[in-house]
Parts: sequence; structure tokens; C-alpha cells
Amino acid sequence: MPQTKFLPEHFINRELSWLEFNARVLEEAQRESSPLLERLKFLGIFASNLDEFFMVRVAGLREQTFGDLEPQDPAADGLSPIAQLQRISLRTRQLVGQQYECWNQSLKPKLAEAGLRVVSEDSLDGPQRKSLDRYFGQRVYPVLTPMAIDPSHPSPRFHNRGLYVAAKLARRKGIGPANMFAVVQLPSVLPRFLPIEQGNRESFVAIEEVVARRLPELFGGYEIIASGEFRVTRDMDYELLEQEGDDMVRAIENRLRDRQRSESVRLEISADLHPDLRRTIIAEEELHDGEAPSARGYSEVYAVDGPLDMTGFFELIGQVSFEDLRVSSHVPRAVPGFSRNDDLFATIARGDVLLHHPFDSFDPVEQFIRRAAADPQVLAIKQTLYRTSGDSPIVKALIEAAENGKHVTALVELKARFDEANNISWARQMERAGVHVVFGFMDMKTHCKLAMVVRHEDKRATRYVHLGTGNYNPSTATQYTDIGLFTADKTIADDASALFNFLTGYSQLNRWQKLIVAPQDLHFRTLALIDEQTGRAKQGKRARIFAKLNSLVDRETIEALYRASVAGVPVDLVIRGICCLRPGLEGISENIRVRSIVDRFLEHSRIMVFGEGPKQQVFASSADWMPRNFERRVEVMFPIESPAIKEKIVKEIVPTYLVDNARARIMQPDGTYVAAEQSDNSSFYRSQQMLMDGVLPPATLTVAEATPPPQSETAAEDPSNGKKPARRKPKPGRVQKSESKSGK
Repeated sequence: MPQTKFLPEHFINRELSWLEFNARVLEEAQRESSPLLERLKFLGIFASNLDEFFMVRVAGLREQTFGDLEPQDPAADGLSPIAQLQRISLRTRQLVGQQYECWNQSLKPKLAEAGLRVVSEDSLDGPQRKSLDRYFGQRVYPVLTPMAIDPSHPSPRFHNRGLYVAAKLARRKGIGPANMFAVVQLPSVLPRFLPIEQGNRESFVAIEEVVARRLPELFGGYEIIASGEFRVTRDMDYELLEQEGDDMVRAIENRLRDRQRSESVRLEISADLHPDLRRTIIAEEELHDGEAPSARGYSEVYAVDGPLDMTGFFELIGQVSFEDLRVSSHVPRAVPGFSRNDDLFATIARGDVLLHHPFDSFDPVEQFIRRAAADPQVLAIKQTLYRTSGDSPIVKALIEAAENGKHVTALVELKARFDEANNISWARQMERAGVHVVFGFMDMKTHCKLAMVVRHEDKRATRYVHLGTGNYNPSTATQYTDIGLFTADKTIADDASALFNFLTGYSQLNRWQKLIVAPQDLHFRTLALIDEQTGRAKQGKRARIFAKLNSLVDRETIEALYRASVAGVPVDLVIRGICCLRPGLEGISENIRVRSIVDRFLEHSRIMVFGEGPKQQVFASSADWMPRNFERRVEVMFPIESPAIKEKIVKEIVPTYLVDNARARIMQPDGTYVAAEQSDNSSFYRSQQMLMDGVLPPATLTVAEATPPPQSETAAEDPSNGKKPARRKPKPGRVQKSESKSGK
């Protein structure tokens, strides 16, 4: 059989694929059947995601196109950086338009009907305005700093994602220029939405409106000709210096300060901003405006009809009661053998233990470190920390362990993007307590999730290991789906010891026995596992590939999956976010099905299944199938070997995701997604609700029935066409009990 040549049109652009993921997030905000505050949460998530996308991905493309960054290898789909920027701008405008339509025409009026109102100050009566005046005078005015901009007052460097009120001023009396541009930053220490008493309703006024109406108090002697809000997004991507002599902590602290002075990549302005103010801000930030001719062919200015920075809705959600507008609370299951009266080390010694968060409690992970810190038989604790919570019980336990005289080593990844400052703070606290803190490698991130406790038992040292797909963060453990494994397997413990030696001392002579580690062999082994199934299919043997990931980008891996599909291997992929593979292409990927699940919890677990029957191999991993995970990070893929745990994953967890037809979207060859359809005699199957309720997938429903293959196409369409895929509305009366319980 001749080798298939894969062309650029066989791949989807990474950045455009990410935008389609965020479009699916926006769809959750648009979902009429969901509780209103849950919809508002997703509107904030959409905004937060878009911020990070511009700060990192768009910033990188701009640097490749207009800056000093060395050109990178062409994208697999063949699009140049400037072409990507142009298509990103077009698709982003479509999505932002939908975002504000959702707020203005759906969520805002529906919340008002339910008693939660975001109002204009014009709607307040006299006593309410006086109350707002008092609040402004006592709480807001002392914090604000009005900034005039003229030759003696140079323009300030507007903070990344800071919210500002801009004003065009004309002097009435006193000193100063006759005409002036001025700004007022709205400090983050102030609440974004100020509460107003309105009978039995909860009403709020946005702080930017309150400040804008009181500009005469801030700029006495000047007439306010025009005012409006703006917000700048800056380049937050960076590469640390890689010289061995650099002090990593100091380098990162310096870079954190530099971030606030980095280049602008996006300007958001209120739709009614005066043209003079618009031109002034754009000129200050050296951005390109779609209203003026631009050689770049796209605009970096986004004018919106509504509140800038919808991440402020997170704060509003936390301020209000309205429990009937929220999703029902979820209490994670207790894990047998890990109660406060159990000997958890004995539990692990009896056999491997699987945790599936947030459906299973994260408490056993915390207890693992806490018990070790207090246990006189524990000799040492070693742990990697990529992201953790601000008030981390894990870090506190490590500090306690060091103070109790145990040998404690913590690998703290200082380059965890946007958590650098938090991690530096924890690292210094641990160092003061006697923890041996290591910062990993200058040119690689340590992204694996690994903890090991060494305990003196029966005159020898016994090692207990925890491996995970997610961070040691109790907060996100209630919001993200992740897999964790406790084991006392000696071979895995040997590998874990060798991995910590690599992280702390560059020891590289170990030959991995069970763990598969990046950057050494994760890429090679992943390709080998896929190719093994391809070979089996060519020999007429049973073969199968399942992978649940956050992102699928790596070209070699995609090509290996294409070859598997051509050989007849059934491939089921659950990819939450970026997917550069095109399913359903005739003669290339007809046997590949891709679905994305966006729901209440962020799908973060990474699970892989290769083969069927006795030789079936099951893994979980900290890594996605992306070049950065394979080549520029320390990652771990670990095997699931316990027959009971393997069966649970293969027969319960995996099928539950594959039968989801309530929150799953099926990827089409052109890169669009359509809602999973239900047949006339089927019910809704919502995977996260089933996992919360402990409902098993129906044994009679096959994967093929649950996941129809996408419509095959020989030529894929442009995924950035902005067309909104058609969706079938669920038929009334077909919702299972689990669906109605969720309130979504």
C-alpha cells in the first residue's frame, strides 16, 4: 500500500481551533436551559479565556510577524502568521458580538426578571443617588488618581487588563492646558459592581459608570467634553534567559515587572467612545484600527456595547445569593480507606487506588501529605508543584514536615504561566522552613504531577507514590476533572525516585521501566503505541485507540492516527480544546471520531486506551499530544495495571464520555462542531451528571451508535468561516432524571 502524503488541507490551524473551543464555552453561556448564574459564569470564562489567548497566542504571532522573534516552522495547515492574525481578528469579532448579544438581549433582562439587576445610575431615585454619593466619597474617591496627559505629565503605561475611564477636557478656569486628555484607572481593590438597595431586588451599578459621572469632582476647573472606558491587553508571553548562571527567581521577578510595560496586542473600548479619545489611545499604544487604512489587513481595536472586562462577573456571582439561579451543589464521594480513622498507607499497600476528581474527593491527596508530615515513621517527602491554591494545605503540610525534621524536597515550577508570583512566594516560605526547594530547568517546564512518601516499615524504606493528571490544587480539584493514582508498586516507585533525581540533579542514566517520561521518550512511545494498533489492524487483529485530551496539535501524532485510520483502526478522541486533526476525510480519517465536551466542570483528565482484550493497555498522563509537552516539558504518562481499575476506566469512565449526547459536540471535517444528536428512542446522556450520580453507561448502547462518524469530505472547508453550526433541539420529555437534577 503506497504511503499517504498528508497535505496542509488535512490539518486545522491551531489558533482557529482554539477559537472554536472558546465558541463552545460561549454556547454554554447562551444555553437557555441552564441556571442564569451558571450562564453568567461561562460568559466570564469566555472573556478570561480570550484574554489569555491574546496575551500569549496572538502576542506570539505578532512577534513572529512584526517583531524580532525568529521565524518558526510553518503551521501544519500552511497559514502564515499574518494570515492567522487576520482570521483570528475576523472570528474574534463574530464571537465578541455574540458575547455582548448574549448579555444585552438574554442574560441581563432575564437576571432582572429574577431580581438581580445591573442598572444605570439614571434609574436611581434621589435617596439612592445620595447613598451612592456617600459611598463614592468615603470609599472610592480616596483611592482614585486622576491623571492628566500633557508635556509635563507624560502618558502613563496603561496596565495590562486594567480598566480605565478616559476623558476629553476643556479648561474653564485655573491653570493647565486649554484642552486635555486625561485618564482614571479603576483600581482592582475596589468592587467592580456597587450594590444599591432597591426593595426586594439586588441591584448593582458598574463602578466605571459611577466614576465617569463624577469626573468633574476629579478634574475641578475643567469641563468634561466626552468620556468613555477602555482596556488594554498586553503581550504576556516571554522566554527566560537560558544561561546557567542566571538566578531564576530574580529573572522571573524582573520579567513580571516587565510584563506591565510590554507591547499592546488588543484594545477594547466602549462603543460610544468619542473619536478623539479613540484616536489618542490608539496612537499611545501604537495599535492598528480597522476604521483607518492598515497594511496589516486587520484591526486590533474592539468596540463593544456593554461592560468591558466580563471577568468582573465572577465577582458579581460571588456577591449575590439567589441559590435558585445556581447549579445544585456537588459533594464529592468519600474514598474508602481514606477516612481520618483509616491507615491510608495500609490502604495503598493493599492495592492501587484510583481517584476521579471532582467526583471523588480530593481529601485523600491532602491527607496523604498531611499524614506523612506528622507520621514519625515517614523519612522523606518529595513532590512537584506546578500550580497550587493561594492558601495551599499541601504546601503547609510540606512546611510542617520539614519543621518535624523530615527530608522534604519540593520541585516548584516558577514558569507556570500567570502563577509565577504565587509560586515564588510559596517557594520562599518553604525554604525558610527547611524544605529543599528546586526550581527545575531553565529551558523546560516541569509539568508532571508526582508525590512520593518514603516510610520506614519492617526495617526497610517503603515508598508510596501519587501520580496525577491535574495540579495539587484543592480549589481546581472541585472544578476540573482529573485522574489520580495511589500506588506502592516497587517498579513505579523506582521510576519515581529516578525522576526526582533527574529533576534535582540532572541524573539521566535511568532506564524507565513503567513510567513514560518526556522529553526522553513520551513522544516516541506514544507514536509506537499508535503504530502497534496500526500493525494489528493490518494483520486482521482487533485494534482500537481511545484518547481523552485537552489538546491534539502534534503533527507526527496526527499523521500516525491518520495511518491507523487508513489501516482500519477505530479511533475515538475526546478533545476538549484544540484539535488540529480533521476527522471524516475520505481515505484519510474515515475511522476517526472526535468529540468535545464542555460542561459544568473543566474536562482536564488525560486518558489513553490502546487495543482490546487481554493485551489492552491503559494510561493516564499529565501531557497533551502537543510539541511543547513532548519536547519542552517534563511530563509523565503512567500505566493503569490493576485489573479492577483498568476495568473501571474501560467499561465505566470511557463509555460514559462516549455516550454523552447532552453536552458533547461532534467535530466535522471543516473544523466546525455540531451538537451530538439523539435518536428518536434515546434519552439524554450527560457524562458529568452520570459520573456525579454514579450512573453507569447503558451496556446495550454501542460506541458506534453513540458517536456517529462525521460526514466525509474530500476537501475541507475553511474553519474560520464563522458559520454557526445547526443544532437539533432536544425533544421534550426525553430528559433523564440525571439531566433534570442538574438544573442545566
